[in-house]
Amino acid sequence: MGMTPVPEPTWTFLTNHAHVLLAIAAEPQIRIRDIAVQVGITERAAHRIVADLEGAGYLKVTKVGRRNEYSVLRDLPLRHPAEKHHRIGELLKVLAHESRR
Repeated sequence: MGMTPVPEPTWTFLTNHAHVLLAIAAEPQIRIRDIAVQVGITERAAHRIVADLEGAGYLKVTKVGRRNEYSVLRDLPLRHPAEKHHRIGELLKVLAHESRR
């Protein structure tokens, strides 16, 4: 008996913004194209999400040579009212299995 393939999910628990933030936290010098591939979105969407995160103060972007280096501001609260008592760093620690920074 063969295994039936599992269909692609129609929804996920995390937004693309969260996935982009996780990718950046794991690799602060990651390129936009690599973020896009990892998250499964277009480069344009990845660029827009990085701009959203920077504009909202969750990311600091620094030019290092020809590349960008990203810093996640981990002490900021999550945006949804139900989770606003939690910090970005908590999310990253749980989901990225990061060691304490």
